[in-house]
Amino acid sequence: MEEQPPIQVKITDPNAPPPSGWAGLGAYVALTKPRIIELLLITTVPAMVLAEGGWPDTWLVIATLIGGTLSAGGANAINNYFDRDIDVVMRRTSRRPLPRDAIPASSALWFGIVLGVIGFLWLWLFVNLPAGLLATAALLFYVLVYTMALKRSTPQNIVIGGAAGAVPVLVGWAAVTGGLAPAAWLLFGIVFCWTPPHFWALAMRYKDDYASAGVPMLPVVVGEQRTTWYILGYSLLLTAVSLLLWPVAPTGALYPIAALILGALFVVEAARLIRTPERSMALFRYSTIYLAVLFAVIWVDTAIG
Repeated sequence: MEEQPPIQVKITDPNAPPPSGWAGLGAYVALTKPRIIELLLITTVPAMVLAEGGWPDTWLVIATLIGGTLSAGGANAINNYFDRDIDVVMRRTSRRPLPRDAIPASSALWFGIVLGVIGFLWLWLFVNLPAGLLATAALLFYVLVYTMALKRSTPQNIVIGGAAGAVPVLVGWAAVTGGLAPAAWLLFGIVFCWTPPHFWALAMRYKDDYASAGVPMLPVVVGEQRTTWYILGYSLLLTAVSLLLWPVAPTGALYPIAALILGALFVVEAARLIRTPERSMALFRYSTIYLAVLFAVIWVDTAIG
């Protein structure tokens, strides 16, 4: 991996007034980590289409996405609050709102809590109670289990904590049916197995950041070479789980073909990473494309199947 320059953190004046107007609004939006929310929403709608066996009621889709965005944004804002001490050390996160004193820490915490409560109430009132409970459970799991208990204590943090990011498919399914089914849990399993190789590839790129912050991400603890083997193992498991969906879900013939091709490409990219660990960001970028395309195929194949 290319050598990184020393981490330099710009310390702003803690007594300076927070930004107002559009700058202040932008800082609060940044707390919610919109790019992460986009990935969550990418999995929610196809799950709803699969549960319905076609396009659900449009208002139901919109209401579910609004509630899911509020809950996920709340979880991310609270995560920003608890991680503010390590975010200021890491180059990748040092420009987030709290490390640069764009928002008071207490305001960020309450902002996250309020978003989470509103998200639950919204889903309960406009979708159904199971969807609201699942979204809130994901928020609590992300904050209490991943952020507070696992992230700084074990290199398996993202394996266990990543379950929170797989819950939106369950929220989408429950929004349509009021319950869960084997196909919903397989969708959950796909996102669950996808998360470790996706995040470990990023962690390889920012290994020095995590080491400086004292966060035991897998590449920091076991080294890059062993991490690449873990990534390969999970890419194989991901491909297998994705293929298990076809026998139990009302998709057509397009899905298994796409799942096999996309999974094979994932495995090939992971195998290449073993020989050239500096390609970690190439795998990270492909993993994002993989998830988006796989769930898009679920949507299309269900609609035309």
